[in-house]
Amino acid sequence: QSVLQGIILVPFRATCLIFILLLAWLFASIAVFCQRGRGSVPLKGWRRRMIRTTLSGLTRAAFFIMGFQVKVKGKIASLPEAPIFVAAPHSSFFDAIVCALTGMPSIVSRAENLSTPVFGTILSSLQPVAVSRQDPDSRKNTVAEITKRALSRGQWPQVI
Repeated sequence: QSVLQGIILVPFRATCLIFILLLAWLFASIAVFCQRGRGSVPLKGWRRRMIRTTLSGLTRAAFFIMGFQVKVKGKIASLPEAPIFVAAPHSSFFDAIVCALTGMPSIVSRAENLSTPVFGTILSSLQPVAVSRQDPDSRKNTVAEITKRALSRGQWPQVI
């Protein structure tokens, strides 16, 4: 019986995940379409609300379809309380769970990830701090950008 469930569930889950990924790409594309100062100016208004609600919900739905059910114990720190949110060790796809639960904050990511098809658009909508591995001043520039965003008094989303 478990083999039969696998034969049915795996294609169903894969289809649902592809559909969710395409929906996330569509909403992210809408949010960054014709955005002034792409990446250097924070998303505001309906664009930021759309990213927070739709991408967070779609990410939660994707993890639910994969079989993960996450409960938050305690209170998640708000932007004024913690402009920088640390999640460690950030080495797997489980980081997306933290992002979904905290309202899709900005993340620190390799600059190369922004040019990845589909995922690059979704990542761009999160307004990441892009780290260039070829730039010798990358570490200093990343720290400066995180500091600028943390001190922006809520103009930028939390940085994770």
